[in-house]
Amino acid sequence: MRLLPCGDRAWLVELPDAATRRHWDEALRANPIAGVLEHVPAARTIGVLLDGSRPLAEVAADLRALEVGQVDEDATSGPVVEVEVVYDGPDLAEVCALRGWSADDLVVWHTSQAWTCDFVGFLPGFGYLLGDGEPLAVPRRTSPRPRVPAGSVALAGDFCAVYPQASPGGWQLVGRTEAVLFDVTREPASLLASGTRVRFVDAGGRR
Repeated sequence: MRLLPCGDRAWLVELPDAATRRHWDEALRANPIAGVLEHVPAARTIGVLLDGSRPLAEVAADLRALEVGQVDEDATSGPVVEVEVVYDGPDLAEVCALRGWSADDLVVWHTSQAWTCDFVGFLPGFGYLLGDGEPLAVPRRTSPRPRVPAGSVALAGDFCAVYPQASPGGWQLVGRTEAVLFDVTREPASLLASGTRVRFVDAGGRR
C-alpha cells in the first residue's frame, strides 16, 4: 500500500491488485475514519476525500492503521437493482461464438447470476460489474465505436457495464436497456455505486 497526497484534502491509496482494493473498500465502509468526507474506489486505487477538519498526516496515520480483512463475497448488504434488457446487441453473435453458444445460452448466463458493482468510472454512473458466475473473458473490440448509444449493455474482460450516456466505447454490445443509470435531477444521481448488486432481467424482444 502507498499513500499519495492529492492537494491538501485528499489521499490516493495505491494498492497492489483489485482484490486488495475490494478489501480496503469494504473496510472503509465498515469503519469510517473521522475527517473523511467520502472514498472513491477505482480498479487498484482508492481516493480518500477529506472534509478539512483534520490534518492530512492524522488521516494518513488512521489509514495505515486500518484493519483490512477479507471481503465476505456472500455479503448481501448492498442494494439490489433490477435492470430489464433486450438482448439484441450488434456484438451478441460474436460474443456467443466465443463459447459456441446460442443467444438464449448467453441470456441465461447473464440473467442467472448476481452482479456486483466493483467500482464506478470512465463516465458518471458507469459501473464496472462483476458476476458471481463463470466469467467469459470477453475481448474488447479491435476498433472502438465512435458512438455507443446510452443504455447499451456491454461486456469486456470479466466485466459487464451499461453505458449511462452516448459515448465512444470499445466494449462488446449484447443488449440495451431503458434504465437511466445517471440523472443529476435525482438523489443519488447514479443508479450504481460500489457494492450495488444488479440482477439483469430478460425483457424479450430479440430479433
